[in-house]
Amino acid sequence: MTGAPRPAAPGEKPLPARETTPRVVSHDESGFSRGSGRASRRPGLRLVWMLPAGLALLAGLDAGLLLLGLPAPVTAERLPAVHGMLLVLGFVGTLISLERATALARPLGYVAPALLGIGGILLVVPAVPLVIAKIVLAAGAASFLVLYVPLWRRQYDHALLTQLLAAGLALAGALIWIGQDTMTRVIPWLIGFLVLTIAAERVELARITMGPRAGIRLLLRGWAVTAALVVGLVFPDVGAIALGLVLLSLTGWLVAHDVARRTIRATGVTRYMAACILAGYVWLAVAGLVLLLGMPEAQPAYDAVIHAIFLGYTFSMIMAHATTILPAVLRIALPYRRAFWAPIGLLQVALVVRVWFGDGLGMPVAWRIGGVLGVIALLLFVVTAVGSAVLGPAPVAGRAQPAGPRAANPGAHPREENSGMGGGMLRVGPPRPAKSSPARADKGDAP
Repeated sequence: MTGAPRPAAPGEKPLPARETTPRVVSHDESGFSRGSGRASRRPGLRLVWMLPAGLALLAGLDAGLLLLGLPAPVTAERLPAVHGMLLVLGFVGTLISLERATALARPLGYVAPALLGIGGILLVVPAVPLVIAKIVLAAGAASFLVLYVPLWRRQYDHALLTQLLAAGLALAGALIWIGQDTMTRVIPWLIGFLVLTIAAERVELARITMGPRAGIRLLLRGWAVTAALVVGLVFPDVGAIALGLVLLSLTGWLVAHDVARRTIRATGVTRYMAACILAGYVWLAVAGLVLLLGMPEAQPAYDAVIHAIFLGYTFSMIMAHATTILPAVLRIALPYRRAFWAPIGLLQVALVVRVWFGDGLGMPVAWRIGGVLGVIALLLFVVTAVGSAVLGPAPVAGRAQPAGPRAANPGAHPREENSGMGGGMLRVGPPRPAKSSPARADKGDAP
């Protein structure tokens, strides 16, 4: 069942092989795929779908400064109240749904990123009643859930089914928010959405190291997360503890099997991606540990959980895959440069200062400093990514051999494994013979 394409029904046109067969693309030290003719630096029309997401990100960061009690460029009254939804569904939700719509390669697939992006913008428009913005955002989450149905019909896969479940959790959170003035009851569902979506993509792209049963093991953990959220509606402390246990179990399992533990000894973009991924796992474990104390009703515990997951886990993973996913989705070359280490490093420092010193040790000054550093880290990442795309291919002085598995096999090189449904991860293996025809820089083919 895992990864098996669904047989065509009577009278149904079979899907092309390229939509169900995994593709493997190798990347050089600059982050470009070998033999792909270099991704075009001309923006594609898909960039339009990213504009609302970008605005949601900037508005969310602005709201973050206001919540820290600091001056911000925009001081709209309801910005602080929509801070979480702007970043989770307005930005990350739009980004992930755009990736899935690109994989589906059908016009209707873009309804989800459009509604999520528009909903994010409406959240910050004072003239639009907040409840209308909430309904549009919920409609976007519903479209996102429906988007997974044809992907599931295309390829029966437990990891994909876990992502569908995660989209259902996002929809549940958006619907609950319509009748709520605060995010307290909404946050757990958004946690489930992001944690399971990202974990499923890691499993989806690591079948070789995780084995054929990885998908079903992840799906079982996904249902365990869902059960903890349902229990938390009635017994908040019990639900929080159960969620913490599941998150710790998931983190330990992912760390034990993720190839990032080995590729961290490599060089260039391979090492950068591995470092980001492992950092994300650390913050997911931190959130799990805090949840073992019960429902985080006190501000320090609440702040630690949401920023460990939404900032530490989620954005570390986004930074890890930006140089492979964004070029495939937006058709814009985004070569890796050593400058990418600056924002991911600053983000980790910001989280340590905020979560450890600010929340853990009760130091308000550290809490604010960490919050500001986090905003700077995300803005720096955007500037670095845009700058790298504008500058084009990075010069490569030479190819140093890593100290890990590649050293034993000089002919091997890191490769990008794509499931055909979005995303990518680096793994080590023997080189694939070059093909005469260049690979398309399309999400349906390879990133």
